[in-house]
Amino acid sequence: MKPEKPRVVTGIDHLDQLIDGLYIGDNVVWYDDAGSLAPVFYLNFILASQANSKPLIYVCFDRSPKNLLDKLGSLAKSHHLTILDCFTYGKGSGSEVFLKFYDEGLPDQTCQIICIEDPHNDHHVMEAVYNAHAQFEGDVRFIFESLTGMQELWGGEDHIINFYSHSCPRLYELNTVAYWIIEKRAHSQRLRARINQVAQVAIDLSVKRGKTSLTVLKAEKRDLETLNKPYQYWSKGLEVMFDSDPRTSGRIDLGNRLKEFRIRRGLSQTELAKLVGVTPSTISQIESCLIYPSLPALLKMAEALNVEVGNIFNDPLDRPTHPIIFRSSDTRQVKLANIPKDIVIAKSLMTSERVARSEPFLIEIPGKTNLSGHFFNHKGDEFGYVLKGELQVRKGTEFQKVTTGDVVYLTTEMPVQWKNTKSKSAQIIWLLIK
Repeated sequence: MKPEKPRVVTGIDHLDQLIDGLYIGDNVVWYDDAGSLAPVFYLNFILASQANSKPLIYVCFDRSPKNLLDKLGSLAKSHHLTILDCFTYGKGSGSEVFLKFYDEGLPDQTCQIICIEDPHNDHHVMEAVYNAHAQFEGDVRFIFESLTGMQELWGGEDHIINFYSHSCPRLYELNTVAYWIIEKRAHSQRLRARINQVAQVAIDLSVKRGKTSLTVLKAEKRDLETLNKPYQYWSKGLEVMFDSDPRTSGRIDLGNRLKEFRIRRGLSQTELAKLVGVTPSTISQIESCLIYPSLPALLKMAEALNVEVGNIFNDPLDRPTHPIIFRSSDTRQVKLANIPKDIVIAKSLMTSERVARSEPFLIEIPGKTNLSGHFFNHKGDEFGYVLKGELQVRKGTEFQKVTTGDVVYLTTEMPVQWKNTKSKSAQIIWLLIK
């Protein structure tokens, strides 16, 4: 019985679990839906290969050597790395601006760079790949960036199919592990089907509604339950974190927690962004777990969402049984969305982490105060009970008077102005109904 080939790590623990690791001989195809999702995965693969002192050959069609070295950063400073430059005389057309890179001498890095002088010829590229491989012993790793770039240079899918169909079996026999990057939308179903047929592993990377997901389409020699199931993930730098990773890792689903509090507060992403002083895109990325908020931004978000910072990090499953009594000593002053700070005193009467059908506030409006806006940006109904004093509320062009004991009930229309024309303050119990 032929012995099983050794395993290779991807550099990402959770990915190793999803595909049961890599085998020597694997050709791994990465279908990149957005054209920018694959790098974090192949950069981790480079890092893991270097950590194990394994040679890696990077075949590049889409970036100039200078651009690629900038992207690789410290990963380029390794004698285990060889770059096959198919760009300079390919898409770069032998331009002086790219040839200058070689004239000036290589920058301070220890990787080897080989310039391919005829990258338009797929047979010439194939020969250069095997010549580079012949320099090394043992298992060698490859990254081909990218099949899409090859097609743009060679013109037509038949060249890609020919190159890929001949290279994969040979790379398998040479005990390599190869990553092949392809922009999914740039190719026909026929090409993708042919690639899937030959590859040992195929992985789809997609982005939908701001969330990135990974789906294992194929994994030979593995009996997996993870096939064809999308797994959401996010990345920061070289770190890749999956939503299904255990919470014992020390990380929490901060984005969804903040989104939960925002929705409960009745704010849109745009409205919250305005209160925090960031862009709506930033709020979207935070809630999608693509980025973490800075500490000042997190503090401002907590203030705008009327929640203690510590409660954002509490797992709802770990909370104690909800109390039925909330003491006056536990009330907390909050900032109202449309009211300048320190003009109106507003207190939350019940801790906001409790899931309730309404959220109560005590609002005190000092005498001789004119408010050019409503207290809240809330999408549901609102209910107000005047505890003491007298107020005027404007809806449209008409002012109406409310006094002690009166009730204000809002459904679709929102007041545009509140006035306290008296010298004494007025108090209202205000409920946001969800």
